[in-house]
Parts: sequence; structure tokens; C-alpha cells
Amino acid sequence: MIDIESLPVAVIGAGPIGLAAAAHLVERGMKVKVYEAGASVGANVRDWAHVRIFTTWEQSVDTASVRLLEKHGWKLPQANKLPTGGEIYDQYLKPLAAVPELAGAIETDAKVLSITRLGLDKVTSKGRDKRPFEIRVAGPKGEVRVEYAQGVVDASGTWQNQNPAGASGTPAPGEDRHADRIAYGMPDVLGAVRKDYAGKRIAVIGAGYSAINVILDLTKLAETAPNTKVTWVVRGTNMNKTYGGGANDQLEARGALGTALKRLVDQGKVQLVTGFSTSAIRSQGSDLQLVGTQNGKEIALPTADRIIVCTGQRPNLEMTRELRLELDPWLEGVKALGPLIDPNEHSCGSVPPHGHRELSHPEPGFYTIGVKSYGRAPTFLLLTGYEQARSVAAVLAGDLQAADNVQLVLPETGICTTDFEADANGCCVTPAQVATSSCCGGPALAEVDACCVADVAAKEAGKKGCGCGEAA
Repeated sequence: MIDIESLPVAVIGAGPIGLAAAAHLVERGMKVKVYEAGASVGANVRDWAHVRIFTTWEQSVDTASVRLLEKHGWKLPQANKLPTGGEIYDQYLKPLAAVPELAGAIETDAKVLSITRLGLDKVTSKGRDKRPFEIRVAGPKGEVRVEYAQGVVDASGTWQNQNPAGASGTPAPGEDRHADRIAYGMPDVLGAVRKDYAGKRIAVIGAGYSAINVILDLTKLAETAPNTKVTWVVRGTNMNKTYGGGANDQLEARGALGTALKRLVDQGKVQLVTGFSTSAIRSQGSDLQLVGTQNGKEIALPTADRIIVCTGQRPNLEMTRELRLELDPWLEGVKALGPLIDPNEHSCGSVPPHGHRELSHPEPGFYTIGVKSYGRAPTFLLLTGYEQARSVAAVLAGDLQAADNVQLVLPETGICTTDFEADANGCCVTPAQVATSSCCGGPALAEVDACCVADVAAKEAGKKGCGCGEAA
């Protein structure tokens, strides 16, 4: 019989959040094993190494990770500078993975294929929490081995599972056939793949920050390659959410992105197509053409040389098929967070503090953290993941008091986003906002008057006191 307590905690993914979880676990004296599918730590971050993020160095590092690094002479880069993905890898993740406390616990080129309970499928209940987790791992040559863990922290992210161009959520007819001229995420159009885009007609699909960054880079490319033309294709019709809160955004660089993009659209440097849902991608001679619906009618957009799809990502749920997970039915993130981050309903308030209770599942000892905890929702910040990692590590180490002491105040966007109509100032209007004037027309709220997700739900139900008491 395997002694469960002698086993490590398995962390899936060696990105910023996975390494933070490992740092917190090691700091608490826990054994840990980190599995990274990529060739290096931070493999997903390195995919967008050219992109400068809108949080500062100070807002982009984890507390336990910093403590480990500083023990070995590391110093935080300029605190108020905005790092690129490449700088985060070179100056933070790479040295973090090399500290003696973590170096021997991290394995790269180790793809987790499945996680289950030793000898049990998900149907069997008896003795489930007494069995260790069984993890099947594929090595660099495809060889598969089995390892065991006392607990699992899934921080594998969503970057490797890009959403397709098809508005239905499945690849549009023709999308696979023309894959050689379709890119996903944030290709380095000013660097590594410049020759593929310079002087070309590019259609960019999507309305999030990935799309904004790509479009800004393409318009910069057009300054030296003047025949570069950009068509921006979005499904929605109200652009206030995409353009953002501008000066009201508590992250100045984030607010500036949307402002810069709106200026380019207004100047005619970017051709904007709104209300378009892609249903097919077809050949038109040597060109590509997006076909879809707009205002209830099928139309075909002007042809393009290349297409960049920036429609977000989704979690890979295959490796956890035999675990008992409780997921939001449409976002596929952890269920407790779904109503608070749903892009169909999301309003002005920040995501409330949340930790191990919200990130747990009916499967004892299994937690989903990082961007994967948000599922398909696009609003995740590193600060959120670091606090998630701290809380989950604390509960796995048996420190329930520290695990429950969740502190999280996120910088607001300065916008509210719902399905309601926008007013004359471009602010969304709901009855509650009209009554309180709490959303648009002024600075965003600095914090949320709640201690956790359970407390938010209790307050919304009209209950008094701390709503997380029952959860405890």
C-alpha cells in the first residue's frame, strides 16, 4: 500500500501560477513535483515573448517566489516598469525554476495525459479520499509512465487550446484546410513572422486584448510596409467594452490600449466590421474569404491574404475526465467563479476574493487555479492566480486559517459590461446603476465589500454578517 503522506503534491504547469504554487508549497515544507508539457518553464509565456503586458513588475510577481529568489541574490527589476513576456521568462521564471528549492522538482517535456485515483474510476465512491492520485505522464519521446501524488494543483492554463474562428465554437468549414495561412493568439508580426504579414491584407478576428495587441502591431508594421491592410472583425456591435475604460482604468497601460485602437479605427487605418459571426472560410482564387452572418443576412467580407484568430482559449478537460469536477456549465472554469466572471453578465465590480474553497471540487485534494479556473472567461490577472496559489498551498499544508484569509483587490477596468444598452456617454445602464450612479462617469471602485465569493452570494441574498461562515 502506498503511503499517501509520503507522496508529493503534483502541480500541472510551470507557468507563473504553477511555479507560484510550487514556491508556496516548498516554503511550507511540502514535497512537490511540477510537470510542464513544454520544453522549458514558462513555455506558454514564451509564445508571446514580444508582448508587453499592462501590469508592472511589482504586480506581476508572486510573494513566495520572490522570497525564494531573494534568498539567492535576485532583485526585482524596476518595480513600475511594464515587462514583456520575454522579460518575465528571462528575469523571473527562468531564475525561479533554477533555485535549489525548486530545480529538482520541475520536469519539462512532461505532458500529463490523465489524472485519476489509483484503481478507481470516477463512479466509485467508497474509500476514494484514501487513494492517491494516479498521473500518467508522457515523456519527450512519447514514453508513458505512471506517478502518484497526495494532491493535485492544476495550473496548466488554456493557451494551448485556442478557440476557433467559427462563431459556433467549432472550426468553421475551411478553417482546417487553410491552416497554413491562419494564425492563432498573438503572432510576432513585427519580428519572427514579419515576412508573412508585411504588405499583406490581414483579417483579425476577436475583440479582446490579444486582438488589440495584434492590430496595434500590424498598424506599426504598416508604417514601414505601407501595403499592409488590416480588417478587424468582431461579433459584437457595442465597442465600449473593447475600447475599455480609458483614463478610468486603474491600469494605465490597459486603458491606453483601447484608446489607441479606437483612434486608429477613427482615422481609417483599421477597417472595423462589427456584428459579424464567422460561419466559413473559403478560397477565392489565391485569397481567403470570411463568410458569415451580419444583421441576420449571410455576407462575404473582402478577401485577405492571411487571417489571425484572437477569439480566446478554452481549458483542456480531457486529462481530468476520470475526476469528479464541478465546472461552470458554459465557461468550463470552476463553478463558484462562473457567475462573477461570465462575460454575458459581468458588471462593474471586481472579482471578489476567492481561494481554496471556491477552487476545490467534489474530488478531494484536487484544485484548479490560474487562468484555467476562469475557463473560457478572458479577464484573468496574474495577481488573481498568485493569491489562489497561496490559499491552495496553505490548505494542502493543513493551515486552514491562512488558507481562508484571502486578500485580493484587483485594479478596475473603469467600464461595466452587460447586455444592457449603452447610454449617451457610452456607459452601460442597468436599474441599479441608475439608482446609485455607481458605475460609469467616475473612477472605478477600489475594492469589493466582501471577503470571499460565498460572502458576495450571501450579501446579494440580503443576509447579514459574513456569508462565508457556513462554508467554514
